[in-house]
Amino acid sequence: MSRLIVVSNRVSAPVDPAAGSAGGLAMALSAALRKYDGLWFGWSGETTDHFTGDLKYEDRAGVTVALVDLEAQDVEEYYNGYANKTLWPLFHHRVDLTAYERSYGEGYERVNRRFAEVLAPLIEPDDVIWIHDYHLIPMARDLRRLGIRNRIGFFLHTPWPVRQLLVTLPHHRRLVESLFAYDLIGFQTQEWLDLFRDYVISEARGELSGYGGLEAFGRRVQIGVFPIGIDVQAFIDARNSREGTRTYDRMAASAAFRSMMVGVDRLDYSKGLEERMLGYEQFLFDNPDMRADVFLVQVTPISRDDVDTYQDIRARLDALAGRINGEFADMDWQPIRYLNRSYRRDQLAGIYRAAKVCLVTPLRDGMNLVAKEYVAAQNPDDPGVLILSRFAGAAEQMGEALLVNPFSREEVAEAIKKALTMPLSERVRKWAALMQVVRDTDVGIWRDSFVGALNAVEIVGDGDAPFHTRADAA
Repeated sequence: MSRLIVVSNRVSAPVDPAAGSAGGLAMALSAALRKYDGLWFGWSGETTDHFTGDLKYEDRAGVTVALVDLEAQDVEEYYNGYANKTLWPLFHHRVDLTAYERSYGEGYERVNRRFAEVLAPLIEPDDVIWIHDYHLIPMARDLRRLGIRNRIGFFLHTPWPVRQLLVTLPHHRRLVESLFAYDLIGFQTQEWLDLFRDYVISEARGELSGYGGLEAFGRRVQIGVFPIGIDVQAFIDARNSREGTRTYDRMAASAAFRSMMVGVDRLDYSKGLEERMLGYEQFLFDNPDMRADVFLVQVTPISRDDVDTYQDIRARLDALAGRINGEFADMDWQPIRYLNRSYRRDQLAGIYRAAKVCLVTPLRDGMNLVAKEYVAAQNPDDPGVLILSRFAGAAEQMGEALLVNPFSREEVAEAIKKALTMPLSERVRKWAALMQVVRDTDVGIWRDSFVGALNAVEIVGDGDAPFHTRADAA
């Protein structure tokens, strides 16, 4: 069997499989790698005075990782700059927050080139390379320039922006052209794929090529939809574990006969946290008779705290949670428990299980694995209700959730009331349909479908920019 080499900006494979961050992407990629003899390559998260390309190897719960340090300037320009201040807000339709700085773009190109130069000597002839996310869009181009002819796939975890916004990015054409060095590009949803295809056809004068192919810039690439999922059985096991059960018991006891709602999101303006709290505030205002019977546990680990935009949203959320608690709390009840910390995966499973409602209300999101984790954690005989933003990628699959427009606080408020008063029979029916979706998009299916499609690509030519065609459909 060919080795699988996974490449991502940060190598977040956990040492303890029971531990995991909100969203579960680290667990998804770790599960994908364990069934292949390969490695996970990326930035260590550490800095060095001078970039050397020296690698540090670790074994993390059966996953071999290869880590490289970056210079402080690299981190500032490539990661804090182009990745977090340019591409992330742009891909989430926040042009008002997008920073276009020449040094950021130069750092982005430099770090992708450095990653390629460090990885290239490790690649064996039969290896399959799977590169992840917006941080590393140009990396396949740089690997090709170093003579790498292996199959290389790219998976975008975020949304793809609409063409009219993408063209505001300086050198947008060069960024998209670099994607044509891949053999296969995967998207979370049909919507994101359609937006990418629209750009290629409209801006690059590209053409459709066979089944699932695009031709532009003198090259051909396959594109497909591969919705990511969770490791379903592992998450159920975490829910039923000693720590998962203990956490459930603690949360159920702390609810004191009230209905607990939960939100689990890292701190980010794309997650709709302010809109969620405002919708909850509207619910409390509209339904005074239900106030003391419900509370929201909002788990929001801090991320990117050295970026000004994230410091601003943290301050606004702190103030908003304080205002709502100050306005509505009573001596024995607080409407919001706002927690800026991370929890282990088994603990999250216990929290989810205890929650009667889960609020997943991003303003724009590639997929959102929290929605799937919540469904997997439920008691089949008495499941909770998922409230899901129609702008999350998961909404394309999870139509049995209560879909809402997070920009409408009235719509969120009405969905909360409907979820809290939903009859058991309807909750069971909706959960069963949603759980089937979760099983059908298990991380193993995601992994096998993407790698299988990548292996099916027929590579023709051996120049710097070979044509790529695929004989079989994904």
